[in-house]
Amino acid sequence: MHYTLQFGQVLKYLPYLISGAWLSFQIAFLAFCGGMVIGLVGALGKTFGGRVFRSVVGTYVTFFTNTPQLVQIYFLFFALPEVGILLTPYEAVLVGMTLNAGAYLTEIQRAGFLSVHRAEMEAAETVGMSLIQSVRYVIFPHIIKVLFPPLSNLYIIMTLGTSMAAIFGVEELTGRAFNVNALTFRSIEVFSVTAALYFLVTVAASTILVLLGRWLFRVKSKVF
Repeated sequence: MHYTLQFGQVLKYLPYLISGAWLSFQIAFLAFCGGMVIGLVGALGKTFGGRVFRSVVGTYVTFFTNTPQLVQIYFLFFALPEVGILLTPYEAVLVGMTLNAGAYLTEIQRAGFLSVHRAEMEAAETVGMSLIQSVRYVIFPHIIKVLFPPLSNLYIIMTLGTSMAAIFGVEELTGRAFNVNALTFRSIEVFSVTAALYFLVTVAASTILVLLGRWLFRVKSKVF
């Protein structure tokens, strides 16, 4: 079978694909930030909260880490309208990814809290620090160097995971690749360019995270 590569037909859609990559980046960033807030509350609750709060957080984490993320988004998009809650495809994907990330970030941040020596917390209590002050001045400086690499890795995984948004009609990078493929019928070229854009986006994000880690927290890590 003879096949001649014709990237020219695909490259004229490059700006369209790049804007889709930017949307992928935005979805991952917003979901990660939302997940960080949920994860922080969840980690504090599981570490320092009462029995009821720990049970609620534990149930949430167990459910979202033991069911497929795609099924969770399907539930938000197709099941919630049955009870009158309508979400757009973008909202369903963003909420689903945020809730899923929040469960994993709860466990990641909780592991960081548990790594703080008890004597340091007791010292903070002795000088009259509140829980928030203890987190800000005692826990955070201690755990950030430990948590930064896994948090960065999760963000990269989430960026690649935005491709599932195409299933719901969100025109992020993969969704736009489907559109270009339908117009050009040049599948090899379309998805080669799409893969290259994902590679560039994740390498750029990894580089930025490494530089931020070194600059803000003196975390020694490498892109490759």
